[in-house]
Amino acid sequence: MPGKLALAVVAAAALTLATATPAFSHGYTTSPPSRSYRCAQQQVSGCGSIQYEPQSVEGPKGFPQAGPADGHICSANHSEFAPLDDPRGGTWPAASMTSGASYGFTWTFTAIHATSSFRYFITKSGYDPTQPLTRSALESQPFLQVSYGGQRPPNPVTHRGTLPSRHGRQLILSVWDIADTANAFYSCADVVFG
Repeated sequence: MPGKLALAVVAAAALTLATATPAFSHGYTTSPPSRSYRCAQQQVSGCGSIQYEPQSVEGPKGFPQAGPADGHICSANHSEFAPLDDPRGGTWPAASMTSGASYGFTWTFTAIHATSSFRYFITKSGYDPTQPLTRSALESQPFLQVSYGGQRPPNPVTHRGTLPSRHGRQLILSVWDIADTANAFYSCADVVFG
């Protein structure tokens, strides 16, 4: 009987600890495929540790006024994810896009968190895909923003929006702003407009 009581106490303590532990959020874009997702799918090589944790590109929120430094936006300032910042001479696989078309932007989560918003930025006309991403290469305002007011999104979640007018290679930066932490998740996707 004392053994059963000890097991019950341990089980109760474990349940208390499990329910008291805060949820940690993680996610990445699968449509268009982010660089971290392409690494996880082994569509590109030389990715380093991001291939094992494509959901972990988390950094300070407040972009573009704050957040990751220029040249380190795609890695969210994580040195271990630096391969995401490497433009690879403009040869990352790119998803096909059509200017003015409606498109579904999809996030997949390994853990869902209270959300302020999802924001989608695109590079300016004249973007040089052979250079690391900087704020000056991006439009200053998102072309699509979806507010959640602290609610948790479903998994996965898709936001529909109209693609801006562009031609050739571009990059879409998706930012998932977390409501109850000081962080956001950053997802860089290479795209090409026909």
